[in-house]
Amino acid sequence: MRSLPRQSEALFPIPPTMFTYFDHNATTPLEPRVLDAMLPFLREQYGNASSRHDMGITARRAIDAAREQVAALVNVRPQQVVFTSGGTEANNLFIKGAAEILKPAQVAVSAIEHPCVARPAEALARRGWSVRKLAVTGEGVVNLADVDAALQVRTGIVSVMLANNETGVIQPVAAVAERARAAKAWMHTDAVQALGKIPVDFEALGVQAMTVSAHKIYGPKGSGALILDKRIELAPLLSGGGHEFGMRSGTENVAAIVGFGVAAEIAAERMDKLASRLEGLRARLEAGLTQLGAVIFGAKAARVPNTSYFAFEGIDGETLIIELDKMGFGVAAGAACSSTNPEPSATLTAMGVVPEIARGAVRFSLGVANTASDVDAFLVALNSVVQRFRGLTAMVA
Repeated sequence: MRSLPRQSEALFPIPPTMFTYFDHNATTPLEPRVLDAMLPFLREQYGNASSRHDMGITARRAIDAAREQVAALVNVRPQQVVFTSGGTEANNLFIKGAAEILKPAQVAVSAIEHPCVARPAEALARRGWSVRKLAVTGEGVVNLADVDAALQVRTGIVSVMLANNETGVIQPVAAVAERARAAKAWMHTDAVQALGKIPVDFEALGVQAMTVSAHKIYGPKGSGALILDKRIELAPLLSGGGHEFGMRSGTENVAAIVGFGVAAEIAAERMDKLASRLEGLRARLEAGLTQLGAVIFGAKAARVPNTSYFAFEGIDGETLIIELDKMGFGVAAGAACSSTNPEPSATLTAMGVVPEIARGAVRFSLGVANTASDVDAFLVALNSVVQRFRGLTAMVA
């Protein structure tokens, strides 16, 4: 008699082994070395890092080591790393925390920011701040002339992401930061999609604050950090025991923080070779996409090496994603956090892409395990789906 599946297996079925994952901008698989480092702190080393006994001291030392590993990846001192629950919290901590300290003025954010930057900025309007969206070019690059125009008004906060989560386009953050400093504004960048894909140097960027996250670099979900210039003061979002240099109260998630540290160390070790390999795979993909007649967004701009964002005129992106999923390929319709929103991508709208094309957008993001044969198999599947939809369209016409 066949045994019944355990309840966890029934509720959370394991994906088929033939499934190929191309959604690494949404999240990445946990690196085995990261899991190995985390497990002791989920089992026998469960001490609270604030406790003064041996288990607590072990936890504190593990957090300190992770802080050094993350700091090394972004070229800062460990004391500048404030651990949070992820990128969303870190972005909110900076924008809301800065607004508590500064006098109301203008907050300027790019028109292509992730919602966890855009919405906190928009919320400041209720507290006397004015909100200015910085325009981007047709390739999705922040327009520096518009930055100059925006900074003619007294500005307190500027936030421009380092790499866009949909197009992968790299933004001129250092140039914006130089302008923000001249205007005496505080400059922040969300570097979540850039970390581990391109070199990220806090000092070279010239910003006052930067957001990073573990689960985009093969670390665990639930761990991120706000990197801070210690010369600025923020009001914390959470009041309590004064953890994380008084910036983020609450008992630390030791296992996740340890995982973040190891993931950061691995990212530093393999970044250059991985970037080169993924760039080659993307070129292979986009050669095929071009043959199929796809529109590739931001293709003429500098991009992180793993990301391609494309559409086929007359084919709905969500429908395409569902069909590809049935064939064993995981891709996304732009930002994972906004995947339930039926409206066209705000990023593509800001780039001037017409809604008819924008609604067809599909994001393809490569990762460490992907191969040339994976890309070739995807193109074969994509071709069959596209030709089928084009045939149906022709029949209706």
